[in-house]
Amino acid sequence: MNRIVAYVPDLMDRSKVAAAGDCIFVSKPADLAALCPSADIVVVDLTKAGVVEVLGDLDARVIAFANHTAREAMDAARAAGCEQVLPRSDFFARIDELLA
Repeated sequence: MNRIVAYVPDLMDRSKVAAAGDCIFVSKPADLAALCPSADIVVVDLTKAGVVEVLGDLDARVIAFANHTAREAMDAARAAGCEQVLPRSDFFARIDELLA
């Protein structure tokens, strides 16, 4: 099972991510970089403030999701090197596959 570090503040979303694997949640985006070395996968919710700004500092496989209308944030995440950037609905429909 992959070890997952995640910045997913929404409690409903968090419960779905937690069910998919061994997960550690951080309370702010700036805390992600410190835990990256111990993570197989980093998951981030792009709709929250400050996430896009830290993506370039993450040295791990990053999977990001956002509302399908958040095109700017999704494009910025791709430019910052996120391995996968998905609309929220696609991420949660494929969560088991993505985090396996």
